Amino acid sequence: VQLQASGGGLVQAGGSLRLSCVASGDTSSINQMAWYRQAPGKLRELVALIGTGDHTIYADSMKGRVAISKDSAKNTLYLQMNSLKPEDTAVYYCNVEWGSKWEDIWGQGTQVTVSS
Repeated sequence: VQLQASGGGLVQAGGSLRLSCVASGDTSSINQMAWYRQAPGKLRELVALIGTGDHTIYADSMKGRVAISKDSAKNTLYLQMNSLKPEDTAVYYCNVEWGSKWEDIWGQGTQVTVSS
């Protein structure tokens, strides 16, 4: 499976962005989907995850400000981000756990920059 993320950009603090990630290939073997982010000099961290039965998990730092969703018909994962802060500036990556061995697959990342 391949992942193509988009939707990043430059936004002022307090603004909103919606990220999208289109999955192609053998999408029937996707077990769960998630968004991660990595800021300069920091480790990659989970932002939000959507799993079996559309169960969702959110990072404490973004709870109440983000919503993860998916459109299975379009094989697309979304991340709606609101009330963005400068500390949300990072490269955001789409991730899936795929197949019987739950293989980690990553998209190319999309840059989100929040100005103060």
